[in-house]
Amino acid sequence: MSQIPEFAIIGHPNEGKSSVLSTLAEDDSVRVSPVPGETAVCRTFPVRIDGRTIIRFIDTPGFQNPRQTLRWLQNHEGPEELLPAFIHAHQDNPLFADDCELLRPVAAGAGVIFVADGSRPLRNVDQVEMEILRLSGAPRMAVLNCKEEESAYQEKWLATFRQHFNAVRIFNAHRATYRQRIELLESLKSIDQQLEPTLRFVIKAFKEDWKARNQRTAALVVAFLQDVLSYQRVKPCPKGRQESLRTELHQQYLTYVTDQERRTQQAIRKLFKHNIFHLDLPPQSILEEDLFSQRTWKFLGLTDRQLILAGALLGAAAGVGIDAATIGTSFGIFSAVGGLIGAGATALKGKELLSGSRLLGMKLDSEQLQVGPVNNIQLLYILLDRSLLFYQHVINWAHGRRDYRQDPALLQPEGGKEGFTSHWSREQLGICDQFFQTVRKDQIEKIDETAALLVNMLLNQFTEIAEDRMVQQAPRHFFSQTNKQ
Repeated sequence: MSQIPEFAIIGHPNEGKSSVLSTLAEDDSVRVSPVPGETAVCRTFPVRIDGRTIIRFIDTPGFQNPRQTLRWLQNHEGPEELLPAFIHAHQDNPLFADDCELLRPVAAGAGVIFVADGSRPLRNVDQVEMEILRLSGAPRMAVLNCKEEESAYQEKWLATFRQHFNAVRIFNAHRATYRQRIELLESLKSIDQQLEPTLRFVIKAFKEDWKARNQRTAALVVAFLQDVLSYQRVKPCPKGRQESLRTELHQQYLTYVTDQERRTQQAIRKLFKHNIFHLDLPPQSILEEDLFSQRTWKFLGLTDRQLILAGALLGAAAGVGIDAATIGTSFGIFSAVGGLIGAGATALKGKELLSGSRLLGMKLDSEQLQVGPVNNIQLLYILLDRSLLFYQHVINWAHGRRDYRQDPALLQPEGGKEGFTSHWSREQLGICDQFFQTVRKDQIEKIDETAALLVNMLLNQFTEIAEDRMVQQAPRHFFSQTNKQ
């Protein structure tokens, strides 16, 4: 790439200019403020991938005197280029300080992304500013920052935009997904043929970087799962302390898993550049619910039937010779099968699910108590669901968004399983079962192979989430479970 493309983001305060910039640059340090005059000088936000700057976005002040500026530009007859001549003529006049500062990057060759709020009517001053940008001759795109429910003025804006700009996009900066950011960058290629090769390189770099982030995220998740599923501890167990020590070690494990999940989420959040502002979750989110609460295990993971079908709980179904093809035709018969099948069929019924003996293997000899590894494969599916939900939340949280505790689009669940894993195929569940068994049994020669299979499966899930192909399987109320018990 011979030249780094630059784009000046231009618009009024509180109309989405800084939010668009923050989202495009994936930089949550951009100040988002409704106060006019907060941006007095241009500030450049470079996008770096592998230590190399591939594109720059420039935050600009708003126009200060657009009508006088337009009048001067229309009347200018000198041989000089228009914008440099205007800046030279007005750079010492404080009444035009913002206008000069705004136009400097455009005069230096930056493209223009003009942002307007589509929830309000078009004003005369808006058309004045658009005409200034048209006269600049710069490659330019108009972005209508418009919420879906606020479209009354949309057609008027779009019709006017088409008279002044090379390309037009509707873009909700607060709700923009990864896919929509890429689509906007793709549209920039059309504003100037000379920019197309450079922007093609930029978009390719963005996609490759995203792929690398997904690879790292999948590896983080699988390493986390392997760690918590293989957990084992041995402690001396004096006579009379068996029960209290069981409880103590069980609680230590619950705390350990919760801490490891939090660390993994923080690492994922950093991978997707949510660094300055804490990427919060709505208080009603299922991800804010305690990992080992009954509500979490009610809404996430597999159904009892799926657990048995997948050969869950240490392959219980296979162990008693049940033909998997018959499962579901008469599910009630399994409640009569003792031992492991009985445990599987009642896995989500009652507090005993999360007791030490059901969750962790516990072995007691005359002198010591061993806990772990994990007995219950349902924990794997719960952790997978939470990891995928967190990933979905992180990649679709626009960097320009600041309303961390508000989400008017949250829906209410209708009950039943609400996670990803309950929709998985038998093949996908089989991969999970293989991974669980090899980790639990510490089959070192097979762990890498099953971990690689799980990583690839997660990468496919990430792709579907990013491309919005999981809307039916993954409704938005993942993050808004009610307080209903």
